[in-house]
Amino acid sequence: MDQLRTYLNAIEPIPEAAWQEIAPVLSLGKLAKGDFFSEKGEQSIYLGFLLSGSMRAFSRNPEGKDYNKSFFVAPSLFGPLSALVTGQPNQIMIEAMEPCTLVRIPYLELVAQYERHHAFERLARKYAEYLFVQKEIREIDLVTLDAAERYKKFQAQFPGLENRIPQYHIASYLGVTATQLSRIRGKK
Repeated sequence: MDQLRTYLNAIEPIPEAAWQEIAPVLSLGKLAKGDFFSEKGEQSIYLGFLLSGSMRAFSRNPEGKDYNKSFFVAPSLFGPLSALVTGQPNQIMIEAMEPCTLVRIPYLELVAQYERHHAFERLARKYAEYLFVQKEIREIDLVTLDAAERYKKFQAQFPGLENRIPQYHIASYLGVTATQLSRIRGKK
């Protein structure tokens, strides 16, 4: 839990009393490679904090083709935020790409803390702002950068991840075919 505390305190300092109140509802968990943190159509109740490993968030079309939306590498917060905020079933799936160790944070317990400990509310706002900026940058990159430039940005954002996960996941994230990614990598 120290790693979670350090990570969150870097975003927004959380007072000791607030930590003492939320700590009992946090739980440590593990996922094997291929296990899901959230699946399409289910009701989610947890945010997660990744202590080790990597995960992907993706959607799947009716023909069964996956489209990787984002990757999470430790340490990082992750979760099916739109489903948690709206109370609707998940549209995005989150899967472990490697064995993962994580902390589960009950979303409604966190929201309940907002009124009692405004630091949690500030933390949520700052994190939402960060996610919005990252989403906007990614959308702009997808339409303004060529595939080689997007690959270079992927390497900078996720150092070493390309050596730990299948290349087809990276290709999907970049919006290219596995063959195109292979050509891009061959030019390096």
